[in-house]
Amino acid sequence: MHYAWVVAGVTFLILLVTAGIRATPSILIVPLEHEFGWTTAAISGAIAVNIALFGIIGPFAASFMARYGLRKIVLWALALLAFAVAFSSTMHHQWELILFWGILVGTGTGVTALVLAAVIVNRWFEERRGLVLGLLTAANATGQLVFLPLLAKLVTAHGWRSAVYFVAGIAGLVFLVVLFWMKDSPSDVGLLAYGARPQDSSTVTGVPHAPLRGLVWAAKSREFWILAGSFFVCGASTNGLIGTHLIPACMDHGIPEVRAAGLLAVMGVFDLAGTTFSGWLTDRFNSRYLLFWYYALRGLSLLFLPFSLAHPASWLSFFAVFYGLDWVATVPPTVRLTANTFGKENVGVVYGWIGASHQLGASLAALTAGTIRTYLGDYRDAFWLSGGLCLLAATLLISTSTTVQQRDKIVTIAAEPA
Repeated sequence: MHYAWVVAGVTFLILLVTAGIRATPSILIVPLEHEFGWTTAAISGAIAVNIALFGIIGPFAASFMARYGLRKIVLWALALLAFAVAFSSTMHHQWELILFWGILVGTGTGVTALVLAAVIVNRWFEERRGLVLGLLTAANATGQLVFLPLLAKLVTAHGWRSAVYFVAGIAGLVFLVVLFWMKDSPSDVGLLAYGARPQDSSTVTGVPHAPLRGLVWAAKSREFWILAGSFFVCGASTNGLIGTHLIPACMDHGIPEVRAAGLLAVMGVFDLAGTTFSGWLTDRFNSRYLLFWYYALRGLSLLFLPFSLAHPASWLSFFAVFYGLDWVATVPPTVRLTANTFGKENVGVVYGWIGASHQLGASLAALTAGTIRTYLGDYRDAFWLSGGLCLLAATLLISTSTTVQQRDKIVTIAAEPA
């Protein structure tokens, strides 16, 4: 077996667990409200900081991985996560919530964001990139969902601090896995990338070192703004909204926390299938048309969600399955369009900035939905707003040209640090 599959497996585990860590605050919203009297808007503000940093750190993480080594940077991030999560059990003030779960966890998970998947795929694989990226993307989303039922049970039975200790321990275990099995590049084990031939000069062995210069260069392209804008909507309609607020929205309708977390777990299972299948489709079909359908169907499901919450016995499970299939199916075609437009050697940095747009959208949605809930009493308007944005993104993608203009031709970003 080619060692690229071992690295992909380790990366899958990293993304699964760190995404679960990032999603943990959605379980803590109600317990923190009860223990400390903090409002949903205040707690959502800390989560918004977390999500924003998760995205902004991405392009810089890609640069640091190329400069100092992928394995070393990931180990540093996992150690930071274990420390921050464990010490959050001692917090009693809102500024501590922002520090531990906003700044530190946001920074640590930002290093292990989807940019890590993009770097691994383009460094270790010459073939099967779409499929592997689909699997790794599914891990990033599924991890947010599969941990939640267990964490909800821990919170219900033993209090919110028990969930915090469990998550910190898991981060420590993953640290050991990375320490023993992660490698920086195929050359570390005397191999070429999977599917590469010795004469294949297109095999990627690194990424550019200049995240700020990469942003300035990519921002001159119309395609960059289309991808970044649509990905902003993607974030605003997934982890920023559903990943953060579905559980308290269910509790507003009398649905127990454990059952609500179970719905997210169902989404995670179907997301694993949907996103992997999206990677397979991306290897075979026009990515822009795929994105049109993904955003359009997601928008319709979000417009339908308030009705599902009002009739949970018959419709909420259907929503979980339908929405789960489309949770982050947008990532493989977005990465493919990024690579086709800007070059494989620039995917780490450019996609890092597109991913940052995703997380800024998620951050804004997390804060906006919490504010709507605090001042209007429910989440209905937040779901409708997000659904409308998805339909707008679908319209933008299908109405723009599928070809890249000559002025967007592939060039190589200079490798000096910004």
